[in-house]
This record gives sequence, structure tokens and C-alpha cells, in this order.
Amino acid sequence: MIASLTLPGVERSAAHVRAFTRDAVGEGHPALDDVQTCVNEAFVNGVEHTASGRGGTVTVRFVAAGDLVAEVTDDGAGGQRPVLRDDPFGEDGRGMRIIDALADAWGVRADGERTTVWMRFAGPLPVRGGA
Repeated sequence: MIASLTLPGVERSAAHVRAFTRDAVGEGHPALDDVQTCVNEAFVNGVEHTASGRGGTVTVRFVAAGDLVAEVTDDGAGGQRPVLRDDPFGEDGRGMRIIDALADAWGVRADGERTTVWMRFAGPLPVRGGA
């Protein structure tokens, strides 16, 4: 585990998620912009479409697994999980299309009632404890 943060499932938490991502991944990481965008999309999806946005929380984690892996865990949506929609021009599903385009790999796993969207990014792992 590189870093973890749990925040209330409210829109104003998204700014904290972006800052946390920048701090955890590091300004010099070549995929920082993509990581921030994907983590933000997964966070906002959790707030908008799950119990996290109705008084719950969302947890963001960064894990060293060969590459950098970002995980966003929400409180779940009654067993429904995020999917990549077929219609690129549809009103819904844009967040997952963005994640699909920017992350090297991604997936979804059930954690009990909760749902985790994980995203893998190539590049050096963040250095902890100084230079």
C-alpha cells in the first residue's frame, strides 16, 4: 500500500481526491494527469451512482503491484457494477470510457456490498520518505 484516503461521498470531496492523488503519485510521474483524471471519474461515479452519495464514503488507495494501481471503492449500488457501455455517444457511461481510454488496464471487483474500480498505470512507483 502506497497511500489510502476515505472521504465523504459528496461532490466537494472530489477536489481533495485530486490533491491526494497528486501528492500520493508525485508531480514527476509520467502518468499523473491520466491517474488524476481516472481516479476523479471513478470517485464521481461512486458519488453519483451508489450509496456513497447518500451519506456514505468513498476510499481511494494506491498500491504498488509492479506498476501503479489506483483503487476507488464505493458503498455499492445494490449489486450493480460499473460497465463499459457500447454507445460512445450515450449520455451515461462517459466516465468508464475515459478510464478505458487512459488506464493501461482496469477492472471491477465486488467487496461485499461495496464495489472497487481498479486502474493500472505504467511508470515508476512513487518514492516515499523523501527524494
